[in-house]
Amino acid sequence: MNEEMLNLKPSKVFYYFNEITKIPRPSKKEEKISAWLEQTGKAMGLPTKRDKVGNVLISKPATPGKENVTPVIFQAHMDMVCEKNNDTNFDFEKDAIQTYVDGEWLKAKGTTLGADDGIGVAMALAILDDKELQHGPIECLFTIDEETGLTGAKALEAGFMTGKMLINLDSEDEGQFFIGCAGGKDTVATLECEYEDVKDLEEDEYCFFKITVKGLQGGHSGDDINKGRGNAVKLLTRVLWNAYCDYGARVADIQAGNLRNAIAREGFAVIAVPAVNAESIESYIKEMDATYKAEFHTTDAGVTVTIDDAPAAEKVLEETFQIDVLNALLVCPHGVQAMSQDIPGFVETSTNLASVKKDGDKIVITTSQRSSVESRKQAIVDKVSTTFWMIGADVVSGDGYPGWNPNPDSEVLRVLVDAYKNLFKKDPQVLAIHAGLECGLFSEKYPGLDMVSIGPTLRGVHSPDEKLEIKTVQMCWDLLIEFFRLLK
Repeated sequence: MNEEMLNLKPSKVFYYFNEITKIPRPSKKEEKISAWLEQTGKAMGLPTKRDKVGNVLISKPATPGKENVTPVIFQAHMDMVCEKNNDTNFDFEKDAIQTYVDGEWLKAKGTTLGADDGIGVAMALAILDDKELQHGPIECLFTIDEETGLTGAKALEAGFMTGKMLINLDSEDEGQFFIGCAGGKDTVATLECEYEDVKDLEEDEYCFFKITVKGLQGGHSGDDINKGRGNAVKLLTRVLWNAYCDYGARVADIQAGNLRNAIAREGFAVIAVPAVNAESIESYIKEMDATYKAEFHTTDAGVTVTIDDAPAAEKVLEETFQIDVLNALLVCPHGVQAMSQDIPGFVETSTNLASVKKDGDKIVITTSQRSSVESRKQAIVDKVSTTFWMIGADVVSGDGYPGWNPNPDSEVLRVLVDAYKNLFKKDPQVLAIHAGLECGLFSEKYPGLDMVSIGPTLRGVHSPDEKLEIKTVQMCWDLLIEFFRLLK
């Protein structure tokens, strides 16, 4: 066990979180963590079942005298977003997350920490393992693939769980209780590359450079979309567009961004530039580095744009094709599209230009859209789709997932609010969240299920800057214990 984790409180929660960090669990590759959860439930002597897609449900009977207390489901997802810094040597399908304590925070070395939602899984397991807790019937549901489409929740069969209340342990701010969320959809555009041979270009001599944008915070494409952070795809495109217009730059390769639910943090392109413009473009990149540092001096002070020599390429994108791709990326919407008319300061609709990747002879552009208004979600999907249809791309949108409509009269919310007031002598915030939670899908399959989402404080999720505020784990744990005491 990580010796630093050994001393963290609550000890049982951090024991299980440490165990979870050892198990590879990328989205869509949760076989190992799913099997481990099933094995762990059975080792506790508790009724445990796993469905055909890998969701796991572990049940714990009521303690004597508590049989008539309302049955409660605790739910967390077992997969994690796998992001690492380019200079970090790490295999998410094999390696254990390397955690360390930095003051009040738990972090990982060069990768995502996986506390989203590993800490929720750990809290649910600690509840199951607690021998002193007095409680009614408990079920703990662990779902697969929340991060890339909520497919575990989508595949959940009616009747798999039986509880009447559900506490989702996937929120990221202690003291905030969420009772609603946005729905979402992914839109992917694919283009067949068109090329020209470098030897056939207009100029006789070309120099090759690698342009890199990095040092951005990135973050969650829902929670962080309104924080004014830079998007590496947009920033790199802007550089390339001007480099073509002013210096005749031709693109040989482009790779920017990664996961559809993360704001792009870094990217690069390999370009061919007429030798007569080589010195000028180096000066231009230095200017853009200073420009971006000024534009993002508050939200992304670490942003850098660099230029380095690159090996010669034999082919570059055909000129008209390159123009189409850069134009589409330049005008493709990204960020907040509308604020809520009902909840002050709440993002209603947004879109994330997540990545652009040259993959063999294709260019694949991945985006995601979110909205708490279904019609506006579709409207922004249509807008993004049209951006790429106009250049002849094959555009596909997924089925998406529904939003979760708030219920301010929720009983589970009332008990949690009372528990919070008892413990901390203040009111929690009751909010909706501009991110996808599985609760929307649960409400479709389990009508009337009373739900709320809570969790300890996380920052930098979906990026290697992810960190967990240690003291808030204890606060969240104490809240759950008080919740059990008050629940009738």
